[in-house]
Amino acid sequence: DVVMGGVSESSMEASGENVVFKGIVRTENNGGFASMRTRNVDPALDLSGEAGITLRVRGNGMRFKFLVRTETGFDAVAYASSFDTKDGEWQEIDLPFKDFIPVFRAKTVTGDEAKPLNTKNIVSMQVMLSKFEYDGALNP
Repeated sequence: DVVMGGVSESSMEASGENVVFKGIVRTENNGGFASMRTRNVDPALDLSGEAGITLRVRGNGMRFKFLVRTETGFDAVAYASSFDTKDGEWQEIDLPFKDFIPVFRAKTVTGDEAKPLNTKNIVSMQVMLSKFEYDGALNP
């Protein structure tokens, strides 16, 4: 959010075998998301032999997004899948690759830019809490 002028805050901390993501989403200055994202990995991950990604999360009852990217540009098209969490409960969340949709800044991408997700070339991953779901609709 800060990279786009917003004032939301987030942090990530390793805790044993877990990673703790904390964030505060604030809407001042047209802000509205908090996230954590990996650096680009090289070589890219080849997940073509997998049906999707499974996350083990303990959430806060809100809807999050998990995003992957196949291009190294910081502001590249991402592929997103939303998931709901239960407050304070551990869950295993299965995110099938077939359900990921191409997005750019919370807007679905269509036309030539909406290439199918290339699971042979995953270069980064991201978890996000956003005030928006997709295409201007508010996150439920």
